[in-house]
Amino acid sequence: MRSAGEAWQAKAACRGPQSAAYFPPAYAERKDERVAREKRAKSICAECIVRTECLDYAIRIREPHGIWGGLNEAERKQLLDRRAG
Repeated sequence: MRSAGEAWQAKAACRGPQSAAYFPPAYAERKDERVAREKRAKSICAECIVRTECLDYAIRIREPHGIWGGLNEAERKQLLDRRAG
């Protein structure tokens, strides 16, 4: 059962088969493949009605992998660093 704090996930645009674009594959990914995958995921995020909630969640739990709220791992770290200093 999903808690009230995670109810936004049911409304996420990334649910379903396109969710594979949000995380790296199990094999070694070339840079151009990663860039294309992340661009696809971010384009889905751009249209998502719960993008803010998603990003807030990823920041709060310090999610180390994938695209969350339209940002990749490095972008979330930069955001945290800016907020801290």
